[in-house]
Amino acid sequence: MAFKVETGLLNPETAQYAGQGQAKPTIADIAAAARRIEALGFDGVCTPEAGHDPFLPLMIAAEHTTTLRLGTNVAIAFPRSPMVTAQLAWDLQQLSGGRFALGLGTQVKGHNELRYATPWTGGPGPRLREYLQCLRAMFDGFTTGKVTTVEGRHYRFGLLPPFFNPGPIDYPPPPIHIAAVNTYMAKLGGELCDGLRLHPIGTFAYTKAVVLPAIAAGAAKSGRALADVSVIGAPFLATGKTEADVAKATQALKQHVAFYASTRTYHTVLAHHGWEEIGTRLHQLSREGKWQELPALVTDDMLAEWAVIATHDRLAAEVRTRCAGIFSTVLLDLPGDLARDEERVRDIVRALHH
Repeated sequence: MAFKVETGLLNPETAQYAGQGQAKPTIADIAAAARRIEALGFDGVCTPEAGHDPFLPLMIAAEHTTTLRLGTNVAIAFPRSPMVTAQLAWDLQQLSGGRFALGLGTQVKGHNELRYATPWTGGPGPRLREYLQCLRAMFDGFTTGKVTTVEGRHYRFGLLPPFFNPGPIDYPPPPIHIAAVNTYMAKLGGELCDGLRLHPIGTFAYTKAVVLPAIAAGAAKSGRALADVSVIGAPFLATGKTEADVAKATQALKQHVAFYASTRTYHTVLAHHGWEEIGTRLHQLSREGKWQELPALVTDDMLAEWAVIATHDRLAAEVRTRCAGIFSTVLLDLPGDLARDEERVRDIVRALHH
């Protein structure tokens, strides 16, 4: 099976997951990184919203690349009105030459209310449904000049004067992808979106048994099949030059996994494997700010359910084995030592392409 292959731009590193701060990127850094990613043969690059705006770096990447697909992984929807997001996506699609895909997620209630200072007006699934309906109506309005009214509980759209309409662009409307872990979002993405960005906290087993059938059910509602929906996976990676390096990377990766597994929204994944008690303990430690104590609760057997674990020379084959039949696009968040080995990275990308 051939995969499309993406990587991240400005992805968080272990120190950030452990609560020890993060890097301060410059325009020159972002431009150089984007050029390098394209030269290494990646199909796409995406930016997270993990302390920095996810859209701004993509403008720089668009200017310094020509073929690389660009996306947000993911922009948090509710702190931005649908129109704000629609305008950002529309402009990025035009300015990138049709290479942008809008990736959206909801975040959890606490972060929306207390970090983003954004009201939480109801369940995230139904609210995101209305948000997506507004985006589609806005894209149609930008293209045709006609307004399709959306009247929902959370959002209303019915006004687009010519003065405020950006007008048609030279490319199709940007594809819309949403983040999904649980079944409601998986079904919603299958029904209304071009693709889904699956959170790495979903194990391979959980994704096969729970998420893919939900996407297929949603796709059927819109007259499509699972194969018509892009499924983008970002498996956790534990890799190194030697087996000893892999063992060290495995311990570092537990910090990443434990960070996400401490979030109650993701505990359906843990419940699928019978790990509910560990999830409760992780959440309590996170509330106490004991981030560096979290990894001790993630066992090697648990990590193996989440992660691709292999030396550099076996990584492509192991990614292919674990991801085949699940993802159409694989996002590789490569550790620094491997990312700097350009020949090895080209080989991995080439192997996944074929």
